[in-house]
Amino acid sequence: MKIPSILLGTAVAGAGALAAAVVVMPGIATSAAACDAALFTIRSGQPGAGAGYATAKVSAKCAGDSLVVTSNGMPSYTFVKKTPNALKTQDWTWRVPLSPVKASTTTSVRRMMGTVGFTVTGIPIYAAMEGPMPASEAYGDPKYNGLLDTCGGHTGPASEYHDHYINSAASCGFAANTIVGYAVDGFPIYGPRGCLDTACTKTAVMKSGYVRTGNPKKDSWSAYTWKASSSKTTLDKCNGRTQPDGSYGYHATSGFPYTVGCLRGTPVAQAGAAGGPMPPMGPGPGGGPPR
Repeated sequence: MKIPSILLGTAVAGAGALAAAVVVMPGIATSAAACDAALFTIRSGQPGAGAGYATAKVSAKCAGDSLVVTSNGMPSYTFVKKTPNALKTQDWTWRVPLSPVKASTTTSVRRMMGTVGFTVTGIPIYAAMEGPMPASEAYGDPKYNGLLDTCGGHTGPASEYHDHYINSAASCGFAANTIVGYAVDGFPIYGPRGCLDTACTKTAVMKSGYVRTGNPKKDSWSAYTWKASSSKTTLDKCNGRTQPDGSYGYHATSGFPYTVGCLRGTPVAQAGAAGGPMPPMGPGPGGGPPR
């Protein structure tokens, strides 16, 4: 993992040895250091989830060859209820390698019902589908089905707030044009805009290579087909690309699969709450049908 290039001079405060690091554009190394702990911070001036909710907290450190991130899982922006589930603090700890490498084969996230990554603001990232309930929307695309707030998240049955889509806007707690999260294989997830050269004199919005070929209301992964492209701004099947400096990274995109399409590296099995599967949606209000 690499500290992005210094172009606009935006200071980022955070934990770890690089707390004073300056980060702006993705994909360029300005230091031999590989610890990105300084990226994990709550943006100043954020309103928080709302009255009665805990303040969002996230911290990170580099231990040995791993980046270790802890979070209470609270959004730093106003919580808007999109499911019947409540919002409660969580006890998240994620651990990923500092120097991830590509695996010989990719790992599918098509039925990975749980954490595929986490944001620098301390929110878990789930893949681009819901669970098997309700049957009418089984494994459907939550963005297509209107289940997400404007920042791309909602709460699950364990009252855990999580993202299926990442809105990299400042109102959602992100700094401009930088890393927005990490996948569980250790590779970074950049915002939608990426560098086209090593000096980052040219940038462009990266686009998903997936094309809608079916109805995403159910079984989202069967409703989209990835098509290869020679365009430098179209991402690979995992929704990532080789950056101008030779490193690999995913991008958050407006189109499916939104974050991680598959895992290019070897996923790290997480422990504790972060290692648990996404539980199925329970009964709706008043004992009604599951959501």
